[in-house]
Amino acid sequence: MLLMTRRDALKAGAAGLGVLAARGAAAEPTRVVTDHLGRRVTLPLRIDRAVVADIYPFASVAAIFLGGCGKLAGMSPVSMSAARHGILSRIYPDILKVRTDFMTGDTVNVEALLRLRPQVVFANASNPKTLAELEAAHIPVIAVSATKWNYSVIKTFDEWVMLLSQVFPEDGGAKAKAVHGYSASVVSRIRSRVSRIPQPKRPKTLFLFQYGKDRIVTSGSHFFGQYWCDAVGARNVASSIRAQNQNAVITMEQVYAWDPDLIFITNFTPAEPQDLYRNAYHDWKPVKAVREKQVFKMPLGTYRTFTPSADTPVTLLWLAKCAYPTLFSDINIEREAENYYSKLFGIHLSEAEIRSIFDPGRGAGTALKLAR
Repeated sequence: MLLMTRRDALKAGAAGLGVLAARGAAAEPTRVVTDHLGRRVTLPLRIDRAVVADIYPFASVAAIFLGGCGKLAGMSPVSMSAARHGILSRIYPDILKVRTDFMTGDTVNVEALLRLRPQVVFANASNPKTLAELEAAHIPVIAVSATKWNYSVIKTFDEWVMLLSQVFPEDGGAKAKAVHGYSASVVSRIRSRVSRIPQPKRPKTLFLFQYGKDRIVTSGSHFFGQYWCDAVGARNVASSIRAQNQNAVITMEQVYAWDPDLIFITNFTPAEPQDLYRNAYHDWKPVKAVREKQVFKMPLGTYRTFTPSADTPVTLLWLAKCAYPTLFSDINIEREAENYYSKLFGIHLSEAEIRSIFDPGRGAGTALKLAR
């Protein structure tokens, strides 16, 4: 008699659970949702248990869209780290109870995921291996893309909310329309002010995606930093770098040659402006942005704001105000944040919570890599 290995037994168990789940779902009325890869995914009419896997910013967007975490059965540890250090855990304290132990790094443990009894899983459209594993386990999986719209942060956020409105159609698309309208108004407000600024007068801008003793990573033309620069009328000094995503490793010699006017540090690194002012790891004294104290730590709201998130429209205004403080002197960014979260999502932030968005502190940074 042949004996099954433990690994084979786990696979068989996972497959069995998946088949049972699929049979149970088949007895219910269903509907079809088209995801970002054009895949037609069959879902129950009502979703009460959803899991967000390796598309890390999406968990926070889902929580804000749903008005809480009651339907979130699982999220990645990376998503949880941002929730814990940002305002999401203050808005929805129960999010800290959402399960994360079905993932290690980018890897999904299918057996552990099945124990969460998900009716739908949101996974990264750029990770075909995970999509295939979940499909093999008969788990309804929606592919979510962060790159389909050429790293346009606003467009991606809009598309994520539209996808959520299809999976959770209870509000009839009202939130998706509200988000699109507000995002479009922010883009229009900024464009109307910066569009006539000549290219030579636009600030040279460097994003520090990650920074440390042994590694400096920026945003080339194929990452979110390029969109942010284009949207606020700035010049990305690293636009000639063709490396995709978080692979644009640079040297201090390149920084010296570019001599940026502005530097933005993301929350995917613990580094802060003071580190550059104090010459941590490298000599920053020759760089104009450092000499003139024009180094900014990006906000940490519901997620790390370099990526698409529910904070995206407010982040865009914040960046515009940093780039052109005189031109946007009439914008009170804290009041903009307060009104945005209140009017669109019914979230009433305290003054302390609003201040924490724009002054997140060193603990908010992480060296964890971004999902593809």
